[in-house]
Formats: sequence, C-alpha cells, structure tokens
Amino acid sequence: MNSNIYKKTTRRTWRKIGLAALVSTIVVVGCMSRKDAMVKTINGVVPFKTWTTYGGSADMSRYSELGQINKKNVTQLQVAWHYPTMDNTEYTFNPIVIDTIMYLMGKNSSLIAVNAVNGKEIWIHANLAGITRKGLNYWESKDRKDRRLIFSLNNTLQEIDALTGKSILTFGNNGYISLKNDLNRDPESIGRAASGTPGQVFEDVIVLGSSPGEGLFSSPGHIRAYNVITGKLAWVFHTIPEPGEFGYETWPKEAYKYIGGVNCWGEMSIDAQRGIVYVPLGSPTYDYYGADRIGANLFSDCIVALDARTGKRLWHYQTVHHDIWDYDITAAPQLITVDKNGKSIDAVAIATKQGFLYVFDRVTGDPLFPIEERPVPKSDVAGEQAWPTQPHSTLPPFTRQKVSVEDLNPYWSPGHADTMKRRVAATKTGLFTPLSDKYEVVAMPGAVGGANWGNTASNPKKGIVYVASMNHASIYKLTKTPARNTPISAAAMSAAQTAYVQNCQSCHGANREGAVGPAINNIATRINLEAFKTLVATGKGQMPPFAHIDETTLTGIYSFVTGRGAGGPPAGAPGGRPGGFGGAPRAAAVPKGPVVATGGAPDAVAFNAQRPTKTMTDYPEGVPNYDRYTTPYGLSNTDLVNPPWTTITAYDLNKGTVLWKKPYGQDARIPLKTGADEMGVPAGSQRKSMVVTSTGVLFATIANGQLYAFDADNGKVLWKYDLPKDTDGPMSTYQVNGKQYLVVPATSAFGVEAGERAKKPGLYPSGYMVFALPDKKK
Repeated sequence: MNSNIYKKTTRRTWRKIGLAALVSTIVVVGCMSRKDAMVKTINGVVPFKTWTTYGGSADMSRYSELGQINKKNVTQLQVAWHYPTMDNTEYTFNPIVIDTIMYLMGKNSSLIAVNAVNGKEIWIHANLAGITRKGLNYWESKDRKDRRLIFSLNNTLQEIDALTGKSILTFGNNGYISLKNDLNRDPESIGRAASGTPGQVFEDVIVLGSSPGEGLFSSPGHIRAYNVITGKLAWVFHTIPEPGEFGYETWPKEAYKYIGGVNCWGEMSIDAQRGIVYVPLGSPTYDYYGADRIGANLFSDCIVALDARTGKRLWHYQTVHHDIWDYDITAAPQLITVDKNGKSIDAVAIATKQGFLYVFDRVTGDPLFPIEERPVPKSDVAGEQAWPTQPHSTLPPFTRQKVSVEDLNPYWSPGHADTMKRRVAATKTGLFTPLSDKYEVVAMPGAVGGANWGNTASNPKKGIVYVASMNHASIYKLTKTPARNTPISAAAMSAAQTAYVQNCQSCHGANREGAVGPAINNIATRINLEAFKTLVATGKGQMPPFAHIDETTLTGIYSFVTGRGAGGPPAGAPGGRPGGFGGAPRAAAVPKGPVVATGGAPDAVAFNAQRPTKTMTDYPEGVPNYDRYTTPYGLSNTDLVNPPWTTITAYDLNKGTVLWKKPYGQDARIPLKTGADEMGVPAGSQRKSMVVTSTGVLFATIANGQLYAFDADNGKVLWKYDLPKDTDGPMSTYQVNGKQYLVVPATSAFGVEAGERAKKPGLYPSGYMVFALPDKKK
C-alpha cells in the first residue's frame, strides 16, 4: 500500500474553487439601524459583526469585532435582561441573532423568537423534542424575502419561516426529508442519523454531519449536503470509502457494509471566500477494538477539506491511524491568517482529544509546523493490529499526555488514594498505549479529555488560537462480549445497577416509576432487548442519545430494569409504540405565550416515531464473525490526576509558541489559598465555550456556573460572574442600536457550586443571561 494514504494527500483542485475574489457586496438593511445592518457578500454574512450562525460565523472563530466591551469596562457588565426556559431541561443551544430577533430554545424544547433588546416573545414554535441540541442554521434569499431556520429533528431535516415561526411545507416531502436516506444502508436498519450540532450553510446548501452512535454496526457518518430550498441531495462524501474510492484499501474488503461512525458530530468550519468546508471526523466503530477493521481506516480521525459545492475531497490529514482510543476530532477547525517567516499564510488549526494542535496551509494542506510519525506500542489482544506509528505535532501539547502514581489526585480520602495508587501502579499508561483484555490501561488524555466541541476559538487576523481543555484520564480494560441471551451474572447485575444510577435514575426514578421522565418499570411488556439498545443509544424526544454505553452494559441495564434476564420479550415482540420508551404517546403541553405552531412538520411526527425494524446485529454474509469486545467508557476517572484539571492555552501561531496558559475554574470542595492559581474543575467541565473580541477580551465558561473575562493577550482575569446555573451552551455576542450584548445560556443543574447557589433566594431561574454595559447617563 502507498504510505501516503496515511498522511496528508493534497489535491490542487482547489484552484477551481473561486480564486477570483468577490469584490461586490450587497448591503442589506433589516429592521435595525443602518449602523447595525448586516453587510453581505454572495457567500454570506461578512463575519465578526453579527452572530447569525452557530459559532458566530462560518469560520467558527467565535470572534467578534464589536468594540463596545473592552478590557477597561468589562467589569461594568450587568444583566440587561433574562429569559427563563420555564422547565428543567438542560439546553446546550447557541442563540443566534438576525436583525433585532434572537432565536433560542426553552419551554419544553420549543423554538422561540424574542426581541434581542428586551427578551419579549415574538413567536413560539412549541414542542420540538429531538431538535438539534446545540443550535440551528439560518439562510435568507438575496432579496431577504425568504428567511429560513434550518434544523434536524430526530431523523429528519426541517425548516421554519424565521419571521412567522411556521414550518415550511414546500421543503422536501411536505416539510421534511429523511436523514436515514443517502447513506447506502437500508434505512430500516438506521436508528439515528442526525447530529447534535447544526452543520453549516454555504450558498444554497446545508452541509450536515451526524451522530449515529458508537456501538458495533452503527450507521456510517457520511457527510451530506442538501439544497435549502428543495431539500434535494446536493452531494455525499463517503467518510468510509466504497469500492473504487480513495482510501478504500485502508480497510478490509467490504468493510463499508458493516463499519459505522467516522462521523462529524462536532463542529465544521467554512472558508466562505474559497468555498471550502473543513470537516473534523471521529473514530470508527467499535471505538476501542478494531479486529474487523485492520488498516489505517481513512477517513477516521481526519480533518478533511471538501469543495463545499461538490463534496470533492481536496486534501486530508489523519491525526490517529486505526483509532482504538475514541479520539474523535470534534472541536471547530480554526481558520486563521499567520505571518510565518515574513509570508502571510491562510491556515487552519485543529485541536484534538489527545492534546495536540495541528496547523496546515488552508489551501494545500501542507503542515506549517513539523509533524512526526513516532513508534507506539503493539496490541496484545487477539486479532487486533494497532498501527505501528502515530503522528505527533511538534507544537507544545495543551494537555498532559502521561500519568504516574506520583501524579494522582492529592485530594482523595486516604483509603481511596491507597486503592487508586495500587490500581494505577498495576496498569500500563502512556499516549497511544493500546487497550488490553489482560490488564487495565490508563489513557491520558482519555476519551473525554483534551479538546471537545466548543473548546476552540481564535483571533483569526492575528493568528492566535485559544484552546480550552481537560486533563481527564480514562481507565480501560477490554472484556469479550458474551454470546447473546447469556444469563447475566450477579457481578454484572451489580455493575448494571450502578450504570442505571449514573445514567438513568435522575429521569426515571430509583424505583423505575418515573421522575421527570416516564415510568419504565413495565418496559419488558412493551419493548424487547434489541429495540431497547437502539432506543438508548440513539435517543428519542427529550432523551438524549447515550451512545457511549457499550452493548454489555445496555444488556445489563435492561436486565436490571426488567428483572427478566438478558432475553426480555421474544425477538418478535413489538419494538414499542410512539412516545417515551415505547409506551403510548403523551400529549405535550402547549406552553404559555404566542404559540404559532407545534411539533414541526406534521407528516414528520409519525415518521420520527418509527423505530428501525432491521437493526444490524451481525456481520453480513461472507464476512468473518469477529470477536466482540467492550470496555467501560472511563468517565469516572475525570479526577484521576492532580490539578490543574481545566486550562485555557493561547497559541501564537505566527511563531508556533504558547502565548499563555491559564488554569481556570475551582471546585468548591477544595479550599484555594489566597493568591494561588485556580485548579480547574475535575468533572463536568468539558464542552464549554469561548468568545474572543477584537478589543482583547476572552470570555469563557467553566463548570459550576462560572463566567470569566480574560485579557486575551496575557490570560489575566479581568472579571468573573457566578451564574445561577451551570452552562453547557455556547455564548453569543451581538449589537442592536449601537449597544453590544453577551448572551450566556445558564440552564444546567450540574456542578457542585452552582447547585448550592441555585438554592439561594432571589437568583435568576434557569435561562439565558444577557449582559450589557449600563447606559450612559445623559
């Protein structure tokens, strides 16, 4: 095989993509003042002055040139208005602002348009349970008469009129298209095909990723683009190559028929001037054992540059060969311009879970800083063949990449500390150490460490990239999956009960009789084991997907919930009726306010209630029946090492150096000495967000409901605000009538300190906190 397959492959077909600069612009004035009007080019909104899309602009820099808030006055920020979500749902939604209208989520997963100046409701499209959790897309025609909000809802793509709030039924098939199609798999075998992030709009197409789940035989994560007017498929890029396509030989023959994943569930970025979309891709399934996918496995764990108009691959770089650590790339590629050796270069920087920052020429894909292929250990698991080398960026890593007994958490109780010291001493550790079925392996960073979605931002004109990261480890040991319907052991049942408490009890209750979610104590009469696995892995309604729970644990949870062993109802039992966990549909309450519609496109409701009838459970005919291994996810080890647990690292990519690095956040249970640096937060702190301003302020959130303003040049804390709730939703900044605002979703009940603050009287309820400077006195 050609070794170049595993490295970056440049295709200079980019020359055909819009090299002639667009010099004409169309100035479009909406209902705001001319000062705040959106200035547009043919390729979309001119970036950095508005927040009309997830991440602020197509390049996902989270950068703003609004200049009202600066280093000197940021301490004067105060709450301008607050919009309560009126429920207990954790919203991770990034509000967008078009003219004077803000779009956000609340009130039982309703899409809500509010006045961006005061939060007054304009319209509510109610009960969109299953909508894209992180945000949505906006598109408008050149004359602005046609304005659309575009989003995934369960397994459909739908649109809503941005001015009226009503579904656009001329889109697709009476208002929706099925995202189970266009994957070269039987649609009846696919459980989940939508993504938690909204994708990107370019010209008249929307480019979408997906979150198909991480279990064996999940569906492939091909990148698809659809016309925003008709819903017709524009192009598909096969992330798992098919016969005759580049990279096919990096897999076993016909692996594309049964391998899943290699999906973009994170954040993609677009160079609007060149028409290039940069797509970060995840690992193949199964994440931690790859005997059925021997090879480098393109395009898993790659950043891929695609022609946004055709889907043609321009270049790629693979950051992990044959991934067996779940090192998905999910953080937004940062499109920056750097001055390197006196030459101005448009570049793209990508941060990874393993703690590396890679930087490439945005057009050619050539690395701007050396990347070294270094030998890594072999696997000792039967059938597995770990790739012999892995790429190491020579830029300083932003996370720790090793752990020893001396590195363990000093704040544990003595008994627990002794237990963990003995445990870690018996493991193997080190970056890219393969998992084993004979001993535990400590991965540092683990699958929830390093950089995740929401964790990158930049000052694109200065070549500065900011990475929020977690020093979180995972402890793994592979276990061979028992044959189907094998009676569950007492030890496995105990582990299943623990898994239920950690993942399910808060919604379904200690006695499975329901809490904020439905009762499931009679689930065995309504849904069989295979349907249960699909439902939990793919999610439904307000229940998010739990794709990280392995097959063995899912079987155990089903046995624990039903008390009937691993078999449950016979294989031919119904897979469940619409609603909840297969029970009868519950009527969704219509919230108070100016409700104009409910539920999205009417015909899509019945479609989304359908469960897959041909779930793939075995390898196709003619393919060897490979052994199956699973492993716990490792989430319980986020506090394994000593602090700092969370940091922000600022890179000056003109020089390839760290400009500054700062721990931030503090666990309320650990006293902080006066004048000492914060230690970070050991758990619940992944997937936060940042906003960078041209005035030198870096806003960042962290677990326990803390909002920070840093000096973007040196990391000094300028201002700090304790939110009433934690936040997992990205922030936005915008300007109306000459006044700049910062909106922060504070909707999460997680976090020790925030949980205590929420009990205090007089605090804002769960909702969107909107900050601004006080009006000047006349």
